[in-house]
Amino acid sequence: MWLKPEEVLLKNALKLWVTQKSNCYFILQRRRGHGEGGGRLTGRLVGALDAVLDSNARVAPFRILLQVPGSQVYSPIACGATLEEIDQHWDWLEQNLLHTLSVFDNKDDIASFVKGKVKALIAEETSSRLAEQEEEPEKFREALVKFEARFNFPEAEKLITYYSCCCWKGRVPRQGWLYLSINHLCFYSFFLGKELKLVVPWVDVQRLERTSNVFLTDTIRITTQNKERDFSMFLNLDEVFKIMEQLADVTLRRLLDNEGFDLDPGLQEPSQITKRDLEARAQNEFFRAFFRLPRREKLHAVLDCSLWTPFSRCHTAGQMFTSDSYICFASKEAGCCKVILPLREVVSIEKMEDTSLLPNPIIVSIRSKMAFQFIELRDRDSLVEGLLARLKLVHADHPVHYDTTLDEELTSPVFHSTSLCSGNHRFGGLEMVSSQNSEDREKETSPLMHPEAFRQSGSQSPDSRTSREQIKVSLWNDHFAEYGRTVCMFRTEKIRKLVAMGIPESLRGRLWLLFSDAVTDLAAHPGYYGNLVEESMGKCCLVTEEIERDLHRSLPEHPAFQNETGIAALRRVLTAYAHRNPKIGYCQSMNILTSVLLLYAKEEEAFWLLVAVCERMLPDYFNHRVIGAQVDQSVFEELIREQLPELAEHMHDLSALASISLSWFLTLFLSIMPLESAVNVVDCFFYDGIKAIFQLGLAVLEATAEDLCSSKDDSQALMVLSRFLDHVKNEDSPGPPIGSHHAFFSDDQEPCPVTDIADLIRDSYEKFGDQSVAQIERMRCRHRIRVLQGHEDTTKQNVLRVVIPEVSVLPEDLEELYDLFKREHMMSCYWEQPRPMAPRHDPSRPYAEQYRIDAQQFARLFQLVSPWTCGAHTEILAERTFRLLDENMDHLIEFKAFVSCLDIMYNGEMNEKIKLLYRLHIPPALTENDRDSQSPLKSPLLSTSRPLVFGKSNGDTIDYQKQLKQMIKDLAKEKDKTEKELPKMSQREFIQFCKTLYSMFHEDPEENDLYQAIATVTTLLLQIGEVGQRGSSGSSSQEGGEELQASAPSPSSEQDLVFADSDAGQSPQEPQAFPEEAQGDWTVSLEHILASLLTEQSLVNFFEKPLDIKSKLENAKLNQYSLKTCEMSRQSQPELKLSSP
Repeated sequence: MWLKPEEVLLKNALKLWVTQKSNCYFILQRRRGHGEGGGRLTGRLVGALDAVLDSNARVAPFRILLQVPGSQVYSPIACGATLEEIDQHWDWLEQNLLHTLSVFDNKDDIASFVKGKVKALIAEETSSRLAEQEEEPEKFREALVKFEARFNFPEAEKLITYYSCCCWKGRVPRQGWLYLSINHLCFYSFFLGKELKLVVPWVDVQRLERTSNVFLTDTIRITTQNKERDFSMFLNLDEVFKIMEQLADVTLRRLLDNEGFDLDPGLQEPSQITKRDLEARAQNEFFRAFFRLPRREKLHAVLDCSLWTPFSRCHTAGQMFTSDSYICFASKEAGCCKVILPLREVVSIEKMEDTSLLPNPIIVSIRSKMAFQFIELRDRDSLVEGLLARLKLVHADHPVHYDTTLDEELTSPVFHSTSLCSGNHRFGGLEMVSSQNSEDREKETSPLMHPEAFRQSGSQSPDSRTSREQIKVSLWNDHFAEYGRTVCMFRTEKIRKLVAMGIPESLRGRLWLLFSDAVTDLAAHPGYYGNLVEESMGKCCLVTEEIERDLHRSLPEHPAFQNETGIAALRRVLTAYAHRNPKIGYCQSMNILTSVLLLYAKEEEAFWLLVAVCERMLPDYFNHRVIGAQVDQSVFEELIREQLPELAEHMHDLSALASISLSWFLTLFLSIMPLESAVNVVDCFFYDGIKAIFQLGLAVLEATAEDLCSSKDDSQALMVLSRFLDHVKNEDSPGPPIGSHHAFFSDDQEPCPVTDIADLIRDSYEKFGDQSVAQIERMRCRHRIRVLQGHEDTTKQNVLRVVIPEVSVLPEDLEELYDLFKREHMMSCYWEQPRPMAPRHDPSRPYAEQYRIDAQQFARLFQLVSPWTCGAHTEILAERTFRLLDENMDHLIEFKAFVSCLDIMYNGEMNEKIKLLYRLHIPPALTENDRDSQSPLKSPLLSTSRPLVFGKSNGDTIDYQKQLKQMIKDLAKEKDKTEKELPKMSQREFIQFCKTLYSMFHEDPEENDLYQAIATVTTLLLQIGEVGQRGSSGSSSQEGGEELQASAPSPSSEQDLVFADSDAGQSPQEPQAFPEEAQGDWTVSLEHILASLLTEQSLVNFFEKPLDIKSKLENAKLNQYSLKTCEMSRQSQPELKLSSP
């Protein structure tokens, strides 16, 4: 165990301890008298002393000391009761600390660093022990308080767990604490007087991997868009990495891949996720992937046990997995034995007598008169009780009829619903519906087709092929007799070898149903397919149009699909599945797969096989973005680098090779290999899952590696692979070969050697079959992060490509703005309840519409990056800007609209900026219910006594009367040139416009000059509005001009009059300033305002001065989180007050 470092003098202990290992920083010592054969007198005395001491006072026989070079003071940092225990600590120090200490120049820094690290390890060990004892240990609560204080997140940001570790900054490690929360990875360090805080959103993580650097053999590297960060010196790095993988995977799929990702029920609410939930999810996903079970299956227990295996006449050690509808077993020795027992097939579960030879046994009996004996089960009583309860539920939900009249030598007893067919019906390829009353049955069950109708028609097969087929059938019958013939059969290495040889034609459909467990779905849903067909047929939509377009492209060279019978069956299956699963609907390549399924299975069976492939065996393959296929392509690239390094080195860009191999995965080689050969690949796929496709793909690349390395470009590599795959033959196929329609090379090329599919599959198992399901799932999890982030990057680049030509913002600044825009959307997903107007990220929408923000999110961004900050008025201006940009009135805006508005503010000409301000103060931006638009005026604005002559500070005067008349004439001419005339601004709107300008000038260096200038312009515009009012009422402008005689008040007093607070307004007795009809007639236009502003140079300078967006962006990146947190805390205050008594 690790010890709190305390200083000791080594020379006083020399006689009690013996040094066994040492290096320049650490010493491993053994106490005398322990582990010595004969023992000297000193050793005997020390041993006797330790033996008589009380157990609490005894000294551990092994210890590790920290020694700083040049110092006589040593510090014990670890002790152990056994050599194995102390060696583990010693190995950890050598791997994680020894090489690191060389970067320190000061010996005091070395001692401080090591002691701090050891104390952190002790704290972590303590918290781990407490976490096992109680749900919310005190240590975790302390860590939560520190997490909230250090990072100031809202309460909704739930902390999952925390670890002591080091974060590397260059060559220097920073000791601190790593906090993993539902949305972020955070690190805090205060070391040698320096504080370090890191916050990395999981949604920004582009790569998560274990690696090594110069100083450490094992680190965790987090890669984001611009940085790589290394974390090391964990007490248990494996545990930390698994939790990180789960958190990153769950968060990215929840936020970026909600198209095809359904969270487990325990993870639906992020604020309720715990470390145990993540560990349970990882175990659940492995369980479902290993046994290829439905996604809805929830794992209940994993128990060590042994299963009686009659073929080996012994008990095989392994683990039992129990879930909602299954009991499964997997041997500890990989590939030795695997059993899947659907509870539908189970008749009884009984406890046997406990004996020394058979400890804690139970017997599971199934309907095909087989029994499975499990022993060495802990907590047997509660296990059996839970299994019996679930067994009762399964049989209550899906009652089935069991037929025992079938010939067991040919096929297994099979359950089927009484609504399916009579007793002479068998699923599989051995025996179909009897000929008696076949016409009636065809009418009753018209969607159901016979597999024989789809088999290849033609001449009789050669005798040699027929004999080989009979030998295979005989071998399978022998296997059935020994290992079982139902879905509950013992699955061993022997059956894998039989599958690799190729399943006999007569057994293929039946075994596909068993291996995929589609037979269970078939029996559990009687009449389901027929109902789907009735509901879906006759409906016309985009999906059905796509299906119709591809029907005649499905195995067109096969006789079964050269007539309407086969085409109609294919149409029904695809349409029914699209109706069952609208999320997937129909995707290209589903037609090829389904047509092959129909060759070997009846129509309803083919439907359930398609369900098993699309929803269990190839998850996320068949959707809008084929994420699952892309993930497996990325995994395939990694396997190529590991297994075929020379080929990977020659082909620098493996993504080109992956694009060629994509069809291998989507169609299971059916579209690029002769059919009689490709069905053998499908055999292996149904037995071994996606692993079979990975290893066969590697075998194909290895076989063609020499030609690929000599190819000059991608097109030549594609030619090499196509020629090879087109010449993969099946010598054992009983039917005539079907011509391939995918070969496109010319006949004048030299012939390609023929490869037998059995040899290719055998090579794939022998050379590349060592990949386990767990390894593939871990790689999938890691590569899914890269694929999702690749899609995000594609979305970003497409949006920027559209926006860049239309704005003047620099591309690098535009990229920063996009990141801020996306992060604002994400923060609302982190901590707020979903609002109907702010939906989650939808990857199925066009690129520009995938991220949209609502009014609240826009207001925060406006405050952070807009140059038009107006103090308290900023929020009101942001609301108006949002209403202006929301042209379709859906209460959401896209990135393009947001940037276009900012571009005018930062880079627009003065007239563009004034036009934008003008539009912000007329409908629809300014509404009747606007928060700041109801202030009454203190005094009349349109008094006829107001002059057009203003006094200057030096005594001079300027007469604007003549300028005004000329300006109106010029503006009248300009109106004709305007493309679309904006509505004129009313008096109320004009007041709001002026208030915004005054707010914008606040704290400007030229504030006083700007206030004086705007007061002058305001008065000028008031006179323009009055002239327009008089002109509309029939009064001549000349008469109006003659009446304007009195002297004007000072600009400052004018400002006070116009913008006085309503609280200090006129007395109740004071009459209304002007009648409503006068107010309604008072208007000014955009041209009036623009021309008036141009008369003041200080205003022109203000609107034309260059603005720096970079400083705003830097500040926004630093303050975006804190602004959101402050807003949420303000919102929570009223709730707290309301809840208090």
